[in-house]
Amino acid sequence: MAMIEVPKDDSINSFCSSCSSISDKVYVPWGCELTSSKATAVFEVDYPLECQFFVKTICLSAGASDDMHVVAVCDGDGRVKEVPIATLRHTMPMVSFQAFELIPPVTFKLASGQGPVFITGQHITIGLEEDES
Repeated sequence: MAMIEVPKDDSINSFCSSCSSISDKVYVPWGCELTSSKATAVFEVDYPLECQFFVKTICLSAGASDDMHVVAVCDGDGRVKEVPIATLRHTMPMVSFQAFELIPPVTFKLASGQGPVFITGQHITIGLEEDES
C-alpha cells in the first residue's frame, strides 16, 4: 500500500486540490435582516452537497430597542426544534463566529425581540472538474 505524505504547512490547500477532483471554490457573501414584521429568513441552495455555509456575524441594529433579542436556527422545513445561537442587547450587540458551519437549507428566526438584527454569512460553492479520460 502506498503512503501519501500530507504537508504540514500552508501548502495543504494546493495539496488537497491536486489530489481531489475539486478545482475551484466560489465565495459568495450572504446576509439578511430580521425584524418583528419579517422574523424569518431562509438560506437554501439547489445542490446542498456541493456547498458550504458559514455564519460569520449576527449584530443588533443601533436603532433597535434595548430588549433581549434571541436569534435561533432550525432546518429549512421547520420540522426540527429551533436552537438559539445568539442573544443580543445593546450592551452586547454583536456575536462573531470563527467557523460556524450549517448545512442548507437553514431557517434563521428572530425568536425574541423586535429587531432589526443583521446576519452575515459566507456561501462557498465547490466546483467539480469533469474527468476527461
